[in-house]
Amino acid sequence: MTTSPSTPYHHGDLPTALVTSAMELLEEDPAADLSLRAVARRAGVSAAAPYRHFADRNALASAVAAVGYDELAAALLAVSPAPSSTEDIAGLAVAYVRFALDRPGLFRVMFTEGCDLGNPDRVDAVAAINTFLAGAVQRAAPDADPEPTALGAWALVHGLAFLHLDGKLDASSPEAVADRVRSTVAAILR
Repeated sequence: MTTSPSTPYHHGDLPTALVTSAMELLEEDPAADLSLRAVARRAGVSAAAPYRHFADRNALASAVAAVGYDELAAALLAVSPAPSSTEDIAGLAVAYVRFALDRPGLFRVMFTEGCDLGNPDRVDAVAAINTFLAGAVQRAAPDADPEPTALGAWALVHGLAFLHLDGKLDASSPEAVADRVRSTVAAILR
């Protein structure tokens, strides 16, 4: 059934359709307007329909961010399911920066939007990444205090991601980005 924004229809799973539409908008234009109206238009539903599932834009951003955190976690696990060395952590750092560069709109929603901290999917997804990173640090640096060490490593890598995203560091070559991230992480973790 083909619809236009002026012919809304019932979705079987409108929240998922709205999040999918938001992510599609971000893929097409990383600076896209994630207003509920724009997302509704993309999903082919009335402008009022999203309000049945999302109280406001922040609630939608939280749902999008939760999916992003799950996708980031999958990307990190694909690189190293049980990281236990500085080299493994450097590989995770490269995957993190690569995710930011490959999905800039989603990454910015995940980390720069005022998201709803009460969204259980978002909270659980962030907790899973934090637990994964703390375990990696504990295995790679057993003498270090895992929580502040993991936080420091995350802050470093997150900073590198935004420096690349914002054009402060050259991101024209995936190899150059990987080399820079690996060498920076190795220098700090030594």
